[in-house]
Amino acid sequence: MAAFVGSSVSVFVGDRSVLSCSRAGRRVSESGRRAVVTPVKMTYAAGIFEKSNPYADELKATARYISQRGRGILASDESNSTTGKRLAIVDLENEEVNRRDWRELLYTAPDLGKYISGAIMFEETLYQKAADGTPFVDILKDQGIFPGIKVDTGLTALPRTDAETATTGLDGLPDRCAAYYKQGARFAKWRAVLRIGDGCPSDAAIIENCHALARYAQISQAAGLVPIVEPEVLLDGDHDIDRTAYETEKVLSYTFRFLNEYDVCLDAILLKPNMINPGGDYPTPPTPQDVASYTLRTMLRGVPGAVPGIHFLSGGMSDAEATENLNLLNTIEGSERAPWSLTFSYGRALQIAVLKTWSGKPENKEKAQTLLTALARANSQAQLGKFEGEHPSPEAKTRNWQPLRLV
Repeated sequence: MAAFVGSSVSVFVGDRSVLSCSRAGRRVSESGRRAVVTPVKMTYAAGIFEKSNPYADELKATARYISQRGRGILASDESNSTTGKRLAIVDLENEEVNRRDWRELLYTAPDLGKYISGAIMFEETLYQKAADGTPFVDILKDQGIFPGIKVDTGLTALPRTDAETATTGLDGLPDRCAAYYKQGARFAKWRAVLRIGDGCPSDAAIIENCHALARYAQISQAAGLVPIVEPEVLLDGDHDIDRTAYETEKVLSYTFRFLNEYDVCLDAILLKPNMINPGGDYPTPPTPQDVASYTLRTMLRGVPGAVPGIHFLSGGMSDAEATENLNLLNTIEGSERAPWSLTFSYGRALQIAVLKTWSGKPENKEKAQTLLTALARANSQAQLGKFEGEHPSPEAKTRNWQPLRLV
């Protein structure tokens, strides 16, 4: 331990100086002997990310672009298995040509880029081409939409817990991220899932999932991909809204603790959390005012201001709920204090009605694309706090719930 005279202050952890502010002071050991005057510096300097990561400026610019006001993310990263279940809704076989036609319908929707700034893709989709041979990546870029990529490989059971899960996919991730960047992806997504129940989420589940999110985010940034950090607290259950708020705040606390432990630059990430709703089986439906109030409070308590954007997942909410809650979240008292963009990264709330409208029939493609653009526009307006009138979804009030599946 060292003391300082003059106008010098230093803080040590072990033998490492983590903060040093000195103005021509003399450093004196405990024995009183005069030591060498040290220059002003921080041994763990702010700005180390900018100096050590060659993608630093690009990563931060990408994160800012995707989280800009009035735009959001189209989550179209369903695995081939999940896409097959979606296609089965309209009696389509789970074949590559059908999966391609479905994604092509989404990405070529006229004017989609006015309201969507990023599209999360599955690995197959990232490398696919439209029927005319144009790569999907180029189609998105031409719309002003950044291509993204789901990099986790799904959920697996977490042993010795009550049906809790861990997310897989860290093995080989650096090489995969490098290949995805080369293919044109500029951001990534990793989903962690926490459920509320008796004793859940357990500390083991929180630590496992938040640690994996941080390692993934660190690897993604090293490869030039902006990581979407998604710690989802599920809508499943009969708990009240206060329980959801408490558990989500706790999960966010651990998430950012681990991100900081792994030196993840928060200026170059995006957060994808759940809104604060009671469990889907709770007997009293929440008001949009409650959802907005609890969600804003939880985000203000748990998310650092350095994060450019919070892109909420729809998480089983109905199309109308997802839009109306987002609109109120951006207009409720206190929202003017939010340092980040409060916007969307919706999958089911942008896709299910469109899929049913299309039904795999070429003659329905234009109508389905018009609906997709209308849904994107509605959520864009909600992000700006300007949505009003009737919701464009033909099944606006139907909840888009789906059961949790393991790998």
